Amino acid sequence: MKYLHTKHGVLRLPAFLPDATRGVVRSVDSQDLKRCGVQGLVINTYHLMLKPGAKLLRQMGGCHAYMNWDMPILSDSGGFQIFSLIRQHPKLGTIRENKVIFKLSDGKKKILTPEKCIQMQFYLGSDIMMCLDYCTHSEDTSAIQLESVNRTISWAKLCKAEYDKHISQNLKNEQRALIFAIIQGGNDKKLRKLCADSLKSIGFDGYGFGGWPIDSKGNLLEDILGYTAEIMPTDLPKYALGVGKPENIVTCAKMGYNLFDCVIPTRDARHRRLYVFNADDLESVDLSRDDFYRCLYIQDKEHIKDSNPVSSLCDCLCCNNYSRAYLHYLFKIKDTLAYRLATIHNLHFYMNLLEIIKREA
Repeated sequence: MKYLHTKHGVLRLPAFLPDATRGVVRSVDSQDLKRCGVQGLVINTYHLMLKPGAKLLRQMGGCHAYMNWDMPILSDSGGFQIFSLIRQHPKLGTIRENKVIFKLSDGKKKILTPEKCIQMQFYLGSDIMMCLDYCTHSEDTSAIQLESVNRTISWAKLCKAEYDKHISQNLKNEQRALIFAIIQGGNDKKLRKLCADSLKSIGFDGYGFGGWPIDSKGNLLEDILGYTAEIMPTDLPKYALGVGKPENIVTCAKMGYNLFDCVIPTRDARHRRLYVFNADDLESVDLSRDDFYRCLYIQDKEHIKDSNPVSSLCDCLCCNNYSRAYLHYLFKIKDTLAYRLATIHNLHFYMNLLEIIKREA
């Protein structure tokens, strides 16, 4: 699959979508993103439900108008927040059969149901919606994984019913939003297949790998990722949620995954970790090598007087106009321009990486 058509344009696959969790990719604007070659963004339904609120976003014309972004937007459902907030910190909420109750810091409560999850994503104006799922860690018990699969399937049915209801009531001569489901099951292949078969019987526009894609040591769970890719439909998008590091994207792309998102490139940029290809030019980048790239730590003393760009292979705003020495200085004085330039560079690296993967496919 080489192309994914959405309401706001076509995604050339494979594609990496930076995380604009709260409606912004930190430190850069929409024009910066376009100049980097970014095709689409991932936003988070849960966080935007809290601030500024789905109703306000609807009044503002949806996230595209609010963010001044006219390209595809994928909205995460908030399923990961169930795991990261409630399951790890039970005092922050309660998970029930068909709803999740979040306890906010001000004492108020927010209720998220599968139906409300889809309603809010329509308010956001998403091009690709994700069903609410019950996220787990790969090392959770079999009982928790089974509970996750059962709830994920049940919630997916409710999400799809709400989606179909909205589509039938709002018939227009325009392309509809797409809806994806997420396959859970941890490291248990039988549970993964049970979840996948059940979700496929409901029918969705794409499928994602759910749960943590890495183990507690940070190693990619290649076996279960590969198996899950195999049981996904071959003619629909395969989304590796939360992947990830450059080498992990390369590995997962070989498995057949063609959609990726992660905070790593933008977060690393703010922490002064920049990506550089180990090659003389982009044409000679060899992704089969373990060391096809390296990380440059711009805070190191060796860059104080370094007049070179971050990468001679990169034509981003940072590398075309500024030296390593200047970027080192900007970080040292904690000027916000440092975060912008570093983020632009890392996103540009990721876009180049995806182009190389396309070239080698």
